[in-house]
Amino acid sequence: MQGAPPSPRRVLCAAVNVRYEISTVSYLQFQSTFIGSGIIVGLDSAPVPYSLSPIASIHPPLKVYRPIVMENNLSSAPHPAPAPAPEAEELYRRWIHFLDEEFTRHHSAERRAEIVRDQLFQLYLGRPHSGKLNLTLTSELPGNILALSLDPENVTLEAEHFPDIDAERFAKLKPLLWFWQMFDRSPVGLNHWLGIRFRSMLGRHLFARIGAGVKIYHGVDLTYGYNLTVEDGATIRQCARLNDRGNIVIGKGAVIGSFARIYSHSHSPVNYDQVTLVPTVIGAGARIGSHAIVLAGQNVPAGEVVGRFPADRE
Repeated sequence: MQGAPPSPRRVLCAAVNVRYEISTVSYLQFQSTFIGSGIIVGLDSAPVPYSLSPIASIHPPLKVYRPIVMENNLSSAPHPAPAPAPEAEELYRRWIHFLDEEFTRHHSAERRAEIVRDQLFQLYLGRPHSGKLNLTLTSELPGNILALSLDPENVTLEAEHFPDIDAERFAKLKPLLWFWQMFDRSPVGLNHWLGIRFRSMLGRHLFARIGAGVKIYHGVDLTYGYNLTVEDGATIRQCARLNDRGNIVIGKGAVIGSFARIYSHSHSPVNYDQVTLVPTVIGAGARIGSHAIVLAGQNVPAGEVVGRFPADRE
C-alpha cells in the first residue's frame, strides 16, 4: 500500500529502577525481537513524530525502550516490617494470649479438645459450638460431619498409627496438632503476621523446646511435635515436613526451605514395617534448600548449605 504510514505508538515498560536507551526499529524487527523477549510491557496510543527508517516497511517505526539494569540500593535501606492495622493487631494479640493461657492452665486431652473445638467452630462456621446436632436428617449429614470433624476427639491422625508413639504423651498434644493443621486450612491461615505468632505460641505447648524469634510459615507438617527442638531465630518456610519420630533439632538461625523434608526414622530395606529411629540435627545457621531431603541420622554442620538457593546460582 502507498501513502504515509500512521503515527507510531509509544512503547511503555513497567520496570523499576531502570533507565532506557531509545532507538528506532521497524515493526517487523520489533515483533520478532522484543515481543518474545519480555522487554515490552505495553503500548499506548500517544502519537510521536514519525522518523524515516532506512528499513523499507509498510509499518511505522516504533520507539523501543530497552531496560538497562542499574545499581540497586534498595537492599541497604531499612524496610519497615509489615503489620496489620492497630485495632486488628490488638485483637490478634489478645486472642493468642488467651489461647496461651488456656493451654498453660489445662493439660488434659478432654479439656484441650473442647477448647480447640470451640475455636474451630468460630473460625470455620462463624458461630459458637451449639451442642446437640440433628443427626436424623439426611440433608444435614455433610454439615454434621463438618461439625463433628472440628472436634479433635472425633478425628484420627497419621501419627496414631505408628507403633513407636508415646500414646499418653501424644493424647495431650493431639488437640494442639489438630489445631495447628486446621488453623492453616482455615480462612485466616494465610494471615502472615497472625500465623507466625500463632504457631510460635502453639509450639511452646507442642515442641520439646522452641526458642525466641522463631518464624514458622503456613503449611508446616509435624508428626509428633514433642520430639522437635527449634532454637532461637530459626526459620521454617511454608509446607516443610518435619517428621520428628526419632527427634529433630533445628539449630539457632537455621533456615528450612519451602517443601523441604527432614526425617528422623528409616525403614528396613527387607521389611518396611521395621523402623529405626535416629536423631537428625540441623546445625546453627545451616540452610536447607527448597524441596531438599535430609534423611534420618544426618548431622548437618553449622553454616552448611544443603540444596541450592536462588542467590547461589551463577
